Amino acid sequence: MKEILHIENLDCPVCAEALQEDLQKIKGVRSVQVDYVSQTITLDAENEKAIAKVVDVANHFEEVRVLEGGRYALTDNSHKKEWIRIGISALVLTLGLVFEHVTGLAFGQMIAYVFYAIAYLVVGWPILISTFENVKKGRIFDENFLMTIASFGAIAIGEAGEAVLVMLLYTLGELLQSIAVGSSRRSVTELMALKSEKATRLRQGQEEEIAPENVEVGDLLVVKSGEKIPVDGILCSERAVLDTKSLTGEAEPRTFDEGAEILAGYINVGGRYEMKAIRPYKESAVQKILDMVENASQGKAKPEKFITKFARVYTPVVCILALLIAILGPFADGLLTEGLFYFKDWARWLQSALTFLVISCPCALIISVPLTYFSGIGICAKQGILVKGGTYLDILAQARAVAFDKTGTLTEGNFTVSAVHPVENVSEQALLSMVASLERGSAHPIARAFEGIETGHVFDEITEIPGQGLIGRRQDEEWLVGNDKLFAGKGIAFTKRESVATLVYIAKNGEYLGCVEIGDRIRAEAKKAVSALKNMGISQLVMLTGDGRERAEKIANEVGMSAVSANLLPEDKLKEAEKLKQNGVLIYVGDGINDAPVMATADCAVSMGKLGSAAAMEASDLVLISDDLSALPKALRIARKTRSIVLQNIIFSLVMKVGFMALGVAGVLPLWLAVFADVGVMLLAVLNSFRVRFLK
Repeated sequence: MKEILHIENLDCPVCAEALQEDLQKIKGVRSVQVDYVSQTITLDAENEKAIAKVVDVANHFEEVRVLEGGRYALTDNSHKKEWIRIGISALVLTLGLVFEHVTGLAFGQMIAYVFYAIAYLVVGWPILISTFENVKKGRIFDENFLMTIASFGAIAIGEAGEAVLVMLLYTLGELLQSIAVGSSRRSVTELMALKSEKATRLRQGQEEEIAPENVEVGDLLVVKSGEKIPVDGILCSERAVLDTKSLTGEAEPRTFDEGAEILAGYINVGGRYEMKAIRPYKESAVQKILDMVENASQGKAKPEKFITKFARVYTPVVCILALLIAILGPFADGLLTEGLFYFKDWARWLQSALTFLVISCPCALIISVPLTYFSGIGICAKQGILVKGGTYLDILAQARAVAFDKTGTLTEGNFTVSAVHPVENVSEQALLSMVASLERGSAHPIARAFEGIETGHVFDEITEIPGQGLIGRRQDEEWLVGNDKLFAGKGIAFTKRESVATLVYIAKNGEYLGCVEIGDRIRAEAKKAVSALKNMGISQLVMLTGDGRERAEKIANEVGMSAVSANLLPEDKLKEAEKLKQNGVLIYVGDGINDAPVMATADCAVSMGKLGSAAAMEASDLVLISDDLSALPKALRIARKTRSIVLQNIIFSLVMKVGFMALGVAGVLPLWLAVFADVGVMLLAVLNSFRVRFLK
């Protein structure tokens, strides 16, 4: 059984890794992932007992607490205790420095050391406790351990004031890191505002307030001015003016007419109206957004995985290097400068080793990289784009080709019967009635064109041939409804027509009875979206469709495609997708059941959220929740910016670390300045990661 637990007080990536290791050891836990950015524990357990054990272990891990109910809950982020400790320690440290260097009193040094001890314990006690607890559990190489060793080393060489400064600056850095991570987390927490806290149901003329989770399909709801739509539904009133920005990113309110589909999360900025629920809350647009963002941290991008592996190896290695500097440095110094086998300037080399140790903390990398991806996913969600993980943002940023399905993707997918061409002695109504009876059980989008047409015929057996049509049998009759491929394959003589519409041919017992033209409109935003992708350097824009070549080429030319492949069966689409992948990263955009295999093959699959099938959404990596193709270039822009910032942070952090470590070994960087530099690099990297949140 799968479960997502929401936690608080976990702002440290190393702590998250340690907690994850503890939880993996619990009997009955198949898999577990702890994410410090979203503050969630995602686990797959065998039973409730294992889940209860996970909760217990998490609640006893440092200050972590498992929250009951509510996702992304915000705790008090004022950090009063931390600020007070830092303030007291800084004040007492200042007094110590005054007594040691200013007053000139006989006992000034002794009094100063008393103040240093008080200042050290006030700010450093939690770090010392954490180090002790972690060492007991076998977790040695973390930031607390590095700072404890650095401060003890400073005391050993007679620099007590510097030891206090190390702890003070480190604690300040940790606090600023927590504030920064909290700020990023709140940007995604704001998505919770999409959810309505109540729904007003109308029954027998009486209004009753219920929870959105209790709304049933078919319920008549009332939405008043200023309220959020609780579930997806159909507008029953003449008109409604809605703010859709929370789902689509559009600033201007939109007007919806009676019969239009409206999504949970939209805000009513007009008058009172009525709507009918068409989906339960758990299947609504809001729930899809919250679920997908919540689970997005599981799909880690390559840079994230690299940083995680890098940190595991990096910290022990630099600890060993620091030890070698402390031992070999003074020995080499004595040998090279005076030709003697003895340790020269041991205190100087120990300080260099401690400085090297402090500078080596990989905080800037292991915090800023996941934070950047988390911010990118959150910004996408606010634009009506659901991303299943940072890895897909990374892939999208590297896209070289984009392939589109036609029906329901480039076109609206709202099929209607535009013309009927029966043979002589067959009426239009009889022909339509028979086709509607056959199409009634089909999941193909074309079947929607026959909704509302009287059927009245019952078939004993209906067989669907993918990419061709349907065969229905009743008594001694065999009916065929499909495209020209079906009729050619069966050897049935028929009159092939030329039309830009989709043609459905009908035959009974091998005798051709006529055809029906099915019309579908191109999406209003399709041309603009394709043009935007071209302007962003995507030169390969291909349409893959099972439709006839003439209609396919007409639509492809209208929207600006660079190439089109028509008359494709599902297996043909797979082959075309494989060819396109040979030229670079392939993005595939589709919506129907037939698209699911191609989506699974593509490097990154995008599905249309509102009209999209469950199978397509399951196979996709990105979902355009509002069915708006113009969101695709937005997603690409955000993905590129996110990847760019991630690479900037990796390069910047590594270059700065190497530079400061070299200065530390050279002995020109004081220990307190090393801590300041470490905190500064981390904060600059984190602040840089925030830039993705302000992308326009």
